[in-house]
Amino acid sequence: MKYMITWNERSQGSPLEYENAQKRILEVFRPWKKPDNFKIEMFVIRVGDWGGYMLAECDDPATVHKFCSMLPAFSFEARPVIPVEEAIRVELEAMAYRDGLQKK
Repeated sequence: MKYMITWNERSQGSPLEYENAQKRILEVFRPWKKPDNFKIEMFVIRVGDWGGYMLAECDDPATVHKFCSMLPAFSFEARPVIPVEEAIRVELEAMAYRDGLQKK
């Protein structure tokens, strides 16, 4: 399953608390090694902001949850996603099903 993971930095308080949070984020993230079942297709940061996006593929939702739990200074969202072609295919199937129902 593919996941679009987004994150935003949580409010930290004073400028010093933000600086300390940034140091801790890098301290935790630098040694992190992605699991073998966690394929990163895109990993970007929003310019001028404290957040970003990752498109990842993983067969285990617990692995995705573990990644999102690693940095509590951020608020994460992990959304399962599918290619637009696949979405259109199943939407057309759903429409055909609805159109085939008898109207009351």
